[in-house]
Amino acid sequence: LLQAGEAAGVSRWLVHSVAVTWERARAINDFIVSAVEAYPDKFIGFASVDPRDPEAAQKLEHAFRDLKLKGLKLHPGRVHVMPSDPIMEPIYAVCEKYNKPILFHAGLSWEPDTLTSYCQPMAFESVAANHPNLRICLGHFGWPWVRETAMLMVKYPNVYADTGALYFDNAKEFYTQMLTRDIPITWIDRSLRHQVMFGSNNPRFEQIRMAQAIQELGFRESTLELIMGKNAIEFLGGLD
Repeated sequence: LLQAGEAAGVSRWLVHSVAVTWERARAINDFIVSAVEAYPDKFIGFASVDPRDPEAAQKLEHAFRDLKLKGLKLHPGRVHVMPSDPIMEPIYAVCEKYNKPILFHAGLSWEPDTLTSYCQPMAFESVAANHPNLRICLGHFGWPWVRETAMLMVKYPNVYADTGALYFDNAKEFYTQMLTRDIPITWIDRSLRHQVMFGSNNPRFEQIRMAQAIQELGFRESTLELIMGKNAIEFLGGLD
């Protein structure tokens, strides 16, 4: 992983998993912490909780306060809970208390027993609107709803998106379609340049090809600097 990242010009990694049972969340968070401790200059750890767990908020607070994890990863389609469900509110409150961001799985969900309907970009609008100080990222740019994702970003400055989408086999062709045709490249290069972050969705995809493709699309150099690192630092609230 680290060797491939070095070849792709990726110096830091956000590592996370997703809890699908109450019991698994603690083991996942402990594993993420062990990875970060092994490579503190390379890995940035995100917590996981099951929103259906009555103690989810307390466990998340432990992950932030004691384990020092830097944010939260949630996959509504895996746990079959809408982002606007009231049971999510205590989780959002903990994130706001500790100024920690949330990375949501958004868009296509092709894993077994997941439902994409829980992950459509519009399902996140009430979260963005009701929690303006909560930084949220719609993973995979909400594909195939790229325009809807862009709409939420232009309306809500606390909404980010990442490029961790490669649902067909050629990174350059896929990104050309997604980021220059589904939406004009100028939408990002002029208006959304501070809200897009590079992501590879590793280990499923090859970050080398994806990083190269992003840099060949025609963005300004200053926009690439934001996408390839500066926006992530802002999203995280810093690297300390």
